[in-house]
Amino acid sequence: MDMNTGLSTKQRQAVVKALEPLLADEIALYFATRGAHWNVVGMGFGALHKFFEAQYEALDEIMDDVAERIRALGAKAPATVAGFGKATRLKEGAGEAKNAEAMIKGLLAMHEQVIRQLRKDIEVASEATDEGTADFLTGLVEEHEKMAWMLRAHLE
Repeated sequence: MDMNTGLSTKQRQAVVKALEPLLADEIALYFATRGAHWNVVGMGFGALHKFFEAQYEALDEIMDDVAERIRALGAKAPATVAGFGKATRLKEGAGEAKNAEAMIKGLLAMHEQVIRQLRKDIEVASEATDEGTADFLTGLVEEHEKMAWMLRAHLE
């Protein structure tokens, strides 16, 4: 069915092209955070285990929201592990780091990279006059900034 939302197919496609690798990045960050939750050890185990759980639960909601935004723009959300692996721009491994500090530093670096990319994606959405997606992405910047702040606080 044709869409008549004020955005052309070309505008929507430009935004979807930015959202697809974002979805892959969110999934990579989710699994890195899950890995940290599974593999953390040491004196702070209990607190960090719960902390990582809260973060991956928030990321689960973000992944779903990004996929649903892609659908709202009239495209199919990517849904294969191989596709996500190719599309992600993040370096993985934080969840397999040798200690909690390295895990936190790795996750922090991933969040900061997502934040930097989101700022570029907001420009793409704005250029396509898709204020809805630009606003959505701005909200994601705020969520990732909060998660990054919480990670950073563990390192101070």
